[in-house]
Amino acid sequence: MRVDDCVGILLAGGFGRRYAAQAPGVDKLLARLPDGRPVAVAAAQALLAVLPCVYAVVRPESAELARLLASEGCRVLPDEAARQGMGASLAAAASALMREYPLAPSPQAGAVSSDPPGPDRCLVALADMPWVRPGTLLHLALNSRGHLIAAPEFQARRGHPVVFAAALWPELARLSGDTGARELLGLHGVERLAVDDPGILADVDLPTDLRPGI
Repeated sequence: MRVDDCVGILLAGGFGRRYAAQAPGVDKLLARLPDGRPVAVAAAQALLAVLPCVYAVVRPESAELARLLASEGCRVLPDEAARQGMGASLAAAASALMREYPLAPSPQAGAVSSDPPGPDRCLVALADMPWVRPGTLLHLALNSRGHLIAAPEFQARRGHPVVFAAALWPELARLSGDTGARELLGLHGVERLAVDDPGILADVDLPTDLRPGI
């Protein structure tokens, strides 16, 4: 099942410096999981199983990563801003969404539009979190309708991905640096959606994390 009124964003622009300190010259997003898939590819496949469109933000020099994600079906956004951190990457993606899906004014009473409705929220996932289950993503996409911000919760701990309503895309587009959308979460609050998925808390930070035991 795919959710047509939600679009995906995969943030894949990080440098992975802690990983590279233990595995010099290795991009953690290209590191192989036990099943042989690169970390970022596994994260992208889960999103693409649920959402019809996924934008992947990468650094311009990440040619191999961009190629792999494009081959899976992602719309790859090589952006200089990705070098600045997660907030800047998210801003680049939100700006792309607003260009692709302009926030149209409410139609006049009785007016009928011939244009199909675009997505009214985006699901923002991290490329170094490959164990989030497609079923969890489906649950988030379906149950985030009507909320400004929604996120999964496992055993009373909030995790990723996070869903943002289209009304917040202009605020996302103004983010910068590496702080992500933390300020927006504090300002608008977060609807927590309980899931039975420890993958929402597990990321690849070090080479030993490739086998998380979840």
